[in-house]
This record gives sequence, C-alpha cells and structure tokens, in this order.
Amino acid sequence: MVLHPALVEAAAAVRRDLGPLGHDAALEQAIATRSWWLDEWEAGAELVLCLLAQDVQEAVHATDPTWPLCSETSCPERFGHALFVEPDLGPDPFWTCHRTGLPVAPVGSLRG
Repeated sequence: MVLHPALVEAAAAVRRDLGPLGHDAALEQAIATRSWWLDEWEAGAELVLCLLAQDVQEAVHATDPTWPLCSETSCPERFGHALFVEPDLGPDPFWTCHRTGLPVAPVGSLRG
C-alpha cells in the first residue's frame, strides 16, 4: 500500500509522541483508517496529523487513559492526567493541558 506523504509525516510525528510505549497496533489501525479517508478527500491532507493523533489517543486510552501524560509546569495536577489534541480539527495541532488550557507541545514534539 502506498501512503499519502502527509500520512507518512503524520504517522512519524505520532510515533515520536508514543515514544517507547509503541502501541503499534493502534497506530497501524489509525493509519489504515486515515489512508482510506485521504483517498476519499485528498484536500484533507492538512488535517490528517490532528485526526491521526486523536485516533491513536482514543485507541491508547482503552489501556492507558493518561497518555500522553501532562507535563505542563503550571498544572496543579501535573503528571496526573492526559493531554489532549487541540484544535479538534485543524492544521498544526498541539497537545494541551485541559486543566490550565495551556499548550504543552506540538503533536510530534513530546519526546523530541
């Protein structure tokens, strides 16, 4: 299967954020779903990173509801809850602390 270049880049970014946790099955399932989606709507390429990160997080939360762990220094519950992708749909997504509302890192930058 030949993947859209935007999906290849998005998968690499999400893989960096997963770090040593892996969750390869969750990532591969999300890639397959978004590959079909991009085949149907190529103009959505700028949104695929946001959607892929959300897809993977939803799958990972089935076994690890705190991934990715909040590291926002001003958060009173730092390391006690997950970050979430913002915006819900848009280019240039970032991980945000929903307790403080502050961005923590662009998707793909948590480990790097």
